Amino acid sequence: MEWVKKTGVIASMILVSGIVGHNIADKRTEVKEVKKERYFPAKIDFAGEKAPLNIADVHERLDRELLVNANLDATTVLIIKRANRVFPVIEPILKKYNIPDDFKYLAVIESGLVNVVSPAGARGVWQFMPETGKERGLEINDVVDERYHLAKSTEAACKYLQSAYAKFGSWTLAAASYNGGFGGVNKQITFQGVTNYYDLLLTDETARYVFRILALKEIMQHPVSYNFTVMPAEMYPVIPVKTVDVTTTIPDLAVFAKEQGINYKVLKIHNPWLRDRKLTVADGKKYIIEIPLSGY
Repeated sequence: MEWVKKTGVIASMILVSGIVGHNIADKRTEVKEVKKERYFPAKIDFAGEKAPLNIADVHERLDRELLVNANLDATTVLIIKRANRVFPVIEPILKKYNIPDDFKYLAVIESGLVNVVSPAGARGVWQFMPETGKERGLEINDVVDERYHLAKSTEAACKYLQSAYAKFGSWTLAAASYNGGFGGVNKQITFQGVTNYYDLLLTDETARYVFRILALKEIMQHPVSYNFTVMPAEMYPVIPVKTVDVTTTIPDLAVFAKEQGINYKVLKIHNPWLRDRKLTVADGKKYIIEIPLSGY
């Protein structure tokens, strides 16, 4: 009898084990069915110039950047939210200078659409170094730094890109030169005897540069395909402002802010190009300061 009892227990254990194992297998099947196949674009272009995805290393380099950025969940969501506020400023300026709209994604990879400072000293959404910014018409000093002025720095970037396109005859190479410089890209074109970005062997950073732009363009244009769902109400809105023309020196910007019905913090948030506590205005010079409307 004892043997029968034990046998019954063992049989029961086997039965339960079989049921549990079967349930686990079912759950694995369910998970497998729910999991979406990772999306990869059949074709992609930058400024109308197609990326040759049939070339193995081109396919794999894009795959790398898509994987990296699709898995930077918080960072990519923040970029999508910011774009709703920043792109409306950038897009018409690109159009004005006949620069392809895709270059707004260059600003995305340069800064994440915020005013950042690089270890080398580049600043702003478009990441200008001081001398390059001055060459493109930006005022840069201890009181005013227009690298932090979104509209003016976008215009400066457009001027650079116009020159780069005139030099290389390719928007893709113009984008690459924004990272690698005129001289750096041109040197490799001359040495390697090829004129296509996708055929060039470049430094790691410049070799990844256009692929990072392509990846962000792809993800931001098709966010749901990469499991990003940001509702319209979650987007950062465009904040309506009024403008104040300033033609005389403002000795105290905190006092000026209160006179405008805001505080110093809000003044600096909306005018980050103001780098001091005062604004010195030379004869004949005019600055335009943005003041958010009541309720913002």
